[in-house]
Amino acid sequence: MREETRPITIDGALIERWALAYLGRFASSAENLRRVLLRRVRKRLVDNREAAAAAAPLVDALVARYRASGLVDDAAYAAGRARARLRRGQSLRTIRAGLAAKGVAAEDAAAAIDALCEDGGDPDIAAAIAFARRRRLGPWRREPTDDVELRLKQLAAFARAGFTRAVAETVLDCATAEEAEELVRAFE
Repeated sequence: MREETRPITIDGALIERWALAYLGRFASSAENLRRVLLRRVRKRLVDNREAAAAAAPLVDALVARYRASGLVDDAAYAAGRARARLRRGQSLRTIRAGLAAKGVAAEDAAAAIDALCEDGGDPDIAAAIAFARRRRLGPWRREPTDDVELRLKQLAAFARAGFTRAVAETVLDCATAEEAEELVRAFE
């Protein structure tokens, strides 16, 4: 077996290929793209910390260029991600935390959350209904019961998902799925 002896180098063209490949598959915030590219650099140059540190300015320059050209737009990313997560039944609190974890600035995250609230309804109620439907809680439960222990378990599931007790009880108090859907239409 022959080991490769040529040194591993990372230049701007390679970093740009990585960035375009990543953006071709995933939407991303600027900070998340930066993290992904730096992680790729570290993996490639695991034994050469100096070369990895030298590649960091190349990554920063590329992300700044993509941001200036509009290829990476944190506000649009935050708005799209917030809408998608709301449809999946995630609470506003969870959405805000998820955006922060992806490196979205607080102002962009707040604007995305505010845009959800401007649609006329209570987005937390809409998300809680989607959550209950997906998890088969409350009116979507197959066997309806008035068991107190079951209700506490359902309230705990809502709490773990980031919903307030008032929102959870509002959804769980609905007798039928149609009544729960009316809650969303009432706010529109």
